[in-house]
Amino acid sequence: MARPAAVLLVHHADALGPNVDPQRPLSAHGLRQAEWLARHAKERGVSPAAIWHSGKLRARQTAEQFLRVCQPYAEFRMVRGLRPDDAPDLMRGALETEDRNIVVVSHMPLLPALAAMLTSTIESFPLHGAIALERDGPQRYVEQWRAQPPDVY
Repeated sequence: MARPAAVLLVHHADALGPNVDPQRPLSAHGLRQAEWLARHAKERGVSPAAIWHSGKLRARQTAEQFLRVCQPYAEFRMVRGLRPDDAPDLMRGALETEDRNIVVVSHMPLLPALAAMLTSTIESFPLHGAIALERDGPQRYVEQWRAQPPDVY
C-alpha cells in the first residue's frame, strides 16, 4: 500500500521591508531561518517530489533552500494560487490531485487559511515556520509536526 501524500506548508523566511527593497528578498536572518527550516525538515525525513512557491522573491529564496537541502532533483516551480491573498480553495484543489510529497512555500494570510481548510485541528501557523501534513482521506489531512526557527542562532 502506498504511503499517503505528505504536504509541508512553509511560511517564507524573514524578508527585507518594502522600504529597503521593493522586491523583498530574504534578509541575512531570513536566509539562516530558511536553511535551518530546510535542514530540520530533512532530519524529519522530508524528501519532496515537488517544491512549489508563489513566485515572490522571498518565497522562491526560501523554497530554494528546500531544493538544495532536501531534494535537489525535485520539480521546482512557481504555482498559481500561492500569493498572499489568493483563495485557499484553489490550492486545496491542486493538492487533492497530487499523490506526490510536496513542499509549498507561501505567505500569510493564505497559509493559515489553507491549513485550516485542510485540517480542522490547526488554529495557528508558525511565523517563518512550517507545518507537515499527511493525507488521511479525501480532502482531509492530519498534522504530523510543526517547526519554527529559533530567534537567535
